[in-house]
Amino acid sequence: MSTQDITRREAWVIAARPQTLPAAAAPVAVGVGLALHDGVFAILPALAALVGAGLIQIGTNFANDYYDAVQGADTEDREGFTRVTAGGLIAPEDVKRAMYLTFAASILLGTYLVYVGGVPIVVIGLLSVASGIAYTGGPYPLGYHGLGDLFVFVFFGLVAVAGTYYVQAAAVLAGPFPVGLPPETVPVSAVVAALPIAALSTNILVVNNVRDREEDATTGKRTLAVRFGYGFARAEWLAMLVLAYAVPLWFLRQPGFSLGLALPYLTLPYALDITRTMLTETAGEVLNPTLERTGRLLAAYAVLFAVGLSLSELPL
Repeated sequence: MSTQDITRREAWVIAARPQTLPAAAAPVAVGVGLALHDGVFAILPALAALVGAGLIQIGTNFANDYYDAVQGADTEDREGFTRVTAGGLIAPEDVKRAMYLTFAASILLGTYLVYVGGVPIVVIGLLSVASGIAYTGGPYPLGYHGLGDLFVFVFFGLVAVAGTYYVQAAAVLAGPFPVGLPPETVPVSAVVAALPIAALSTNILVVNNVRDREEDATTGKRTLAVRFGYGFARAEWLAMLVLAYAVPLWFLRQPGFSLGLALPYLTLPYALDITRTMLTETAGEVLNPTLERTGRLLAAYAVLFAVGLSLSELPL
């Protein structure tokens, strides 16, 4: 479909990039699974975390579309999916306004989570929104200086999973608006459970950066793939994959967890098939489908991992 055939409504859907929403939902699923295991599941905080994560993801997508265009990172040679600002489908000021409105909606929703989770959620929420904008905007865009991978690992993995667990545990174990972290609201298991989601979410970005390496090098976007080359990016992909599939082994060795934690290994053949492509290909026509496949890998892994966690009190 040419850009001339895209309606304005379709352009807004493209800008929101719904195909990226598994990266927002996956950590919430895992945080809920562990909360069910630990007896601290709370439906309203979990739903609020899910919607809030989706809004932050969409707001970040709007920010990337806008700032990459105005900073000249999206050129006619781009091999990725259509960008509405650079493609002239939506005026830059409209995309920027949508970005701010989406982040404002996430902050408004976050007032309930602040009531439940207190000061820690204020800090997490403000950092998440600020980082979503700073990923490609502001005086020091994270994605332009090789920090995008760290941003994704931390905010779409560690913070998102542990934060989802925390708001549920705080609702069950603590009173409204705690100032600090109440006891047992962020156990070690919540941080460890976040690692596979952090790793696979980062690998979505790795695919993106490998695909865009040549264009990014010419536009000054110094991703890790640009700084250190294809070999480094592929090694990063493999390291993240090893981390993701090592974590269930940790849980299987802990008391109180069952063989349900082996469910994520059902996705391993799919992951290895994607890996074969990642180790040999750089062209956009190949890596665009690979990007979507990595998103599906993340979603499938997260669902199976969450199920394994929630069922882990069953006997072996």
